[in-house]
Amino acid sequence: MNELVTQKVKQALEILRNEQIDLWLIFVRESEVNHDPALDLVLNKEVTWESAFLLSKKGECQAIVGRGDVAKIKSLGIYEVLGYDQSIKPHLLRVLNQINPQKIAINFSGDNVMADGLSHGMYLVLNEILSGTPYANRLVSAEKIMSKLRGKKNNLEVNQIKRVIRATEKLFGKLDRILKPGLSEQQIWVFFHREKERLKAQTAWSEDQCPIVNAGPASPFGHTLPSPKLKTKKGELLHVDFGLKMAGYCSDLQRMWYFLDRSEKKPPPDVQKGWDIVRGAIEESADFLKPGVLGYQVDDIARKIVVQAGYPEYPHALGHQLGKFVHDGASLLGPRWERYGNTPYLAVEEGNVFTLELGVSVPNRGYLGLEEDVLITKSGCKFLSQEQKKLFCL
Repeated sequence: MNELVTQKVKQALEILRNEQIDLWLIFVRESEVNHDPALDLVLNKEVTWESAFLLSKKGECQAIVGRGDVAKIKSLGIYEVLGYDQSIKPHLLRVLNQINPQKIAINFSGDNVMADGLSHGMYLVLNEILSGTPYANRLVSAEKIMSKLRGKKNNLEVNQIKRVIRATEKLFGKLDRILKPGLSEQQIWVFFHREKERLKAQTAWSEDQCPIVNAGPASPFGHTLPSPKLKTKKGELLHVDFGLKMAGYCSDLQRMWYFLDRSEKKPPPDVQKGWDIVRGAIEESADFLKPGVLGYQVDDIARKIVVQAGYPEYPHALGHQLGKFVHDGASLLGPRWERYGNTPYLAVEEGNVFTLELGVSVPNRGYLGLEEDVLITKSGCKFLSQEQKKLFCL
């Protein structure tokens, strides 16, 4: 893990130089309770007292931490570590005077939750420390730094995401072998949790809603709890949305089944149409997806396909970034809706990992949704998941 942190710190220093930001200041306390997502990338450890981590565009990496945290931070071999007992203020001001930064990036953002790790209380503490100094008027948002640092995955990160995707796909394969009419949503949920425990893994999002299981038309769409009463049934759809978290990285996949009715040998036309539209929208948006395009442009392609086929537009973004969190922040393949802020207007970059996900409701059959995970390459995108190209029929 230290190797990954070392690589991400080097990446952060390069971003600072490219963005012409003199200093990135991460200011935290009791980080296990009030965690700044930036720490996952440049530290991967928790601290107790008020602590400052300073990365400069000149390549300096300094940490000011409580005396009890010094040895732990030194063990990384990345930071020049200063310990204190009574107050962080004189040490922080001394370092700032040595660097004399004209731009100090701190972790606040109105749009990117992963760049919004500085609590309001700590912001007030920082302003009190900087009061009467020129640095108080040099604070800027670290949103660009965090967006690029989280968004551009290195080889270590991509390889781990691949591993967790493979593990997730194996669980879907195991589920496929035991599926039959009459299984409840809750029984399917229990299956995944037993397998997750066997792998000593975590779910990619809250356990009670991971997986999301939709059996038939009565099952509500969204982040819902599995029902013990709703069961798989012939002539109806089964939708499962599941992700694992292993070694700090997540997967996020949706898979689909249709339970053939007694007289059926293939899906009926309404089900096949829904599948073809969903699958086609993912394929066409993937064909368009490449570095430099804007997030909303990709979403527009899939959304237009769905609406022109006569379905309501899906009430969410086509894709989010995937990494240490299942919703990993930064640019979004989403519509230009107020709730998404500026994230759909950001350009896609090489090294981003996105989901591609959407669905439609088929009357009297259920919800039909699909989700794949892709890596942005120099000239396009590459599927990290083994694509579900055909509707599974049982």
